[in-house]
Amino acid sequence: MIPFEQALAQVFALTPVLEAESVDLAQAAGRVLRAPVTARRDQPPFAGSAMDGYAVAGPVAPGARFTVIGEAAAGHRHEGAIRPGQAVRIFTGAPVPEGSQRVVIQEEVIREGDEILVQDGLGDGDNIRPRGQDFRAGDRVSAPRRLRAQDLALLAAMNCAQVTVSRRPEVAVIATGDELVMPGENPRPDQIIASNAFALKALAEIEGARARMLPIARDSEASLRAVFELAAGADVIVTIGGASVGDHDLVGPVAEALGASRAFYKVAMRPGKPLMAGRLGDAMLLGLPGNPVSSIVCGHLFLRPVLRAMQGLGAYPLTSAAATLASDLPANGPRMHFMRATLCPDRTITPMPDQDSALLGVLCAADALLIRPVQDPARKTGEEVRYIPL
Repeated sequence: MIPFEQALAQVFALTPVLEAESVDLAQAAGRVLRAPVTARRDQPPFAGSAMDGYAVAGPVAPGARFTVIGEAAAGHRHEGAIRPGQAVRIFTGAPVPEGSQRVVIQEEVIREGDEILVQDGLGDGDNIRPRGQDFRAGDRVSAPRRLRAQDLALLAAMNCAQVTVSRRPEVAVIATGDELVMPGENPRPDQIIASNAFALKALAEIEGARARMLPIARDSEASLRAVFELAAGADVIVTIGGASVGDHDLVGPVAEALGASRAFYKVAMRPGKPLMAGRLGDAMLLGLPGNPVSSIVCGHLFLRPVLRAMQGLGAYPLTSAAATLASDLPANGPRMHFMRATLCPDRTITPMPDQDSALLGVLCAADALLIRPVQDPARKTGEEVRYIPL
């Protein structure tokens, strides 16, 4: 049994960085940018009006009059310059005419035919956005980074039509066990519904992977071999259950018979001690426990960081944060404990009263994993602890 930190380091050592590919910007949401992008133009590409009103030349003061000589709208500039005493009716986003010193907003003037009269209560500021206020040609968006909605808008404004991103990892999820049936089937009294695979598929997809749930592998070598064959082409093979040392736990022996190399088995952590990792052909192999909470917690702590590393985001554990304990905690034992807990808006954290690794309802009610280091002493209400948000 190895420490959690060592297990995660060994998993990262098994993790290759996938190759990059070029995709259209419209298909890049959630992908990991692998090459920086350089702006091809200034934004805005011209000095533009920040308000609806009148672009004027010359000093502006209450009582001043200007003759309106034209109009400018977004996408339709006013050709030619304006001189002192002249104004151009202008709308938000339109280029200001040459010679403009200010845009007087429409609420600050009275229009009288072809003239405007500036009123009292004139605001501060020229209401003009200078050219290049947002970014300049040559400015760069750095990589790597996960592309969010606002990133896509920025890249589009930079006139970038395609981006270089990491290939999506392919994940194959294999649930094992004679006791499992799929949702919607009619289980026997001694069977349960396969649930963990749905959570692990979702976790993989949240991290940008393409995940497929393979048929349930039954507790026989022939069934496991057949399902492993269906995982061909995957970058990560995730097995659920069958990785312990019981008579029906066949994942390890069958995988090794197929050529798998095992990096470790068993981690000093709760939940999730019977965790296995290695490689099978070109794929990373993660053998997760069968208990629902153990499986899903290990999916958060190992699968998600692996998929991020594969896409070039670096080999880092999930980010933790600090919170204040809302209740006392007894001393922890020889295994690192990731306790299901709830967070309050005042940044206090409360561990759930029942930490049984089979209770999905408790995990669903939690929004954090409270981290208890190995041999952590008893903690009192008000002490600071670390947690991982869920």
